[in-house]
Amino acid sequence: MLLRRLLALYAGLWLYGFSMAVMLRAAMGLDPWDVFHQGIADNVSLSFGTIVAIVGAAVLLAWIPLRQWPGLGTISNVVVIGVSVDVSLRMLPHLEGLPLRSGAMLAAVVLNAIASVLYIGAGLGPGPRDGLMTGLVRRTGRPVWAVRTTIEVTVLSIGWLLGGSLGIGTLVYAFGIGPLIHVLIPLVDGILPGFKDVHGKPVPTEQDRSAEPLAV
Repeated sequence: MLLRRLLALYAGLWLYGFSMAVMLRAAMGLDPWDVFHQGIADNVSLSFGTIVAIVGAAVLLAWIPLRQWPGLGTISNVVVIGVSVDVSLRMLPHLEGLPLRSGAMLAAVVLNAIASVLYIGAGLGPGPRDGLMTGLVRRTGRPVWAVRTTIEVTVLSIGWLLGGSLGIGTLVYAFGIGPLIHVLIPLVDGILPGFKDVHGKPVPTEQDRSAEPLAV
């Protein structure tokens, strides 16, 4: 079981970085954190993947006052995604034409959802940015949606001011990623039993459901 979880973790993290590279090549807008990453990358002589890793490490430091503890998946997130996105950007060509770019953007969002389910579902530690959100929720008592929205609006705004890319892809990601992950969680759990959902609760199996009392 541990081997499956490790395979899911590293496949998910590498695929996540690849999906980021596809979104960048589509050039139709990025998700909030990548707008932030791109804004910084445009102003320094470092690669996009290096910025992703540096920001991840910096966010990880913010876990200290929140009394969050990283797992293997957390540390791996910082390293693997940064390497993956840089390698993928070197492999992927620049895309021309709106139909091709639109298709790439949609594919990137779907791949990102699959990657998220794999690496989060492995249950070996959240990514630095996810852990920041959950840590703030626990410490402040504020609802998840409020904390997540505050974080993402902040990084999106800073990234945009620095020159990061906003566009239709930003909206597609914002409204599409949640429903896609919701649909994909049971499918992946059926292939690799024991996965957890994004809230850290076990995905109920058919046996679990059959044991539940009938509603009256």
